[in-house]
Amino acid sequence: MKVFDVHKFDMKKEQDFLQVQFNLKNRINLSPTIHPDSINTCAGVDLAYWEQNGEPYGVCSIIVIDADTKEVIEKVHSMGKISVPYVSGFLAFRELPLIIEAAKKLETEPDVFLFDGNGYLHYNHMGVATHAAFFLGKPTIGIAKTYLKIKGYDFMMPENEVGAYTDILIDGEVYGRALRTRGDVKPIFLSCGNYIDLDSSYQITMSLINQESRLPIPVRLADLETHVLRMFYQKNHM
Repeated sequence: MKVFDVHKFDMKKEQDFLQVQFNLKNRINLSPTIHPDSINTCAGVDLAYWEQNGEPYGVCSIIVIDADTKEVIEKVHSMGKISVPYVSGFLAFRELPLIIEAAKKLETEPDVFLFDGNGYLHYNHMGVATHAAFFLGKPTIGIAKTYLKIKGYDFMMPENEVGAYTDILIDGEVYGRALRTRGDVKPIFLSCGNYIDLDSSYQITMSLINQESRLPIPVRLADLETHVLRMFYQKNHM
């Protein structure tokens, strides 16, 4: 697994977060570097948090599945104390230490990572899915369950049919898509992370949907796993 360090995460000032985002933003690559048909393995990434003795803790789950059979190939996780405070727009700085630690444990090298969170659909185009790609060195996709309203722009609800979507335009630029993965179910909010284009992100996401959830399979599995892990550590971590 290609994981490398770019900067430390002991920053507490908002201007430091912002400077890092601006420095990395110019390196975002939204070209089609990978073809959806060439995908063999996909990873889902999610985190969960809790407090213990007044201190914040988190757990990150990464679950890798076979893109064809949808069977789980590998799952890893990391757990630890959270050292970076929550600041709106800078969630990646809070989550990346655990994501990187979990990714280092992977024996499989996923072709693409899907995150429970935003990517390019972000105030500075630097949601966790985009930011994490600089460490993972792989294409990433953002899958958000709720809409992040940017500059007062709302999204247009897609038609109520599987695969329907509307592009999210902000100041004339496409930030992502409101995507209906299942009928009669709320849309998800899809955006590129990095090293991938929006159409490929859409195709990959839709190929990973089943009848159990509006979320792509690896993201849903990672979400479920974080809840199990959080309960375990809440009971057993001293």
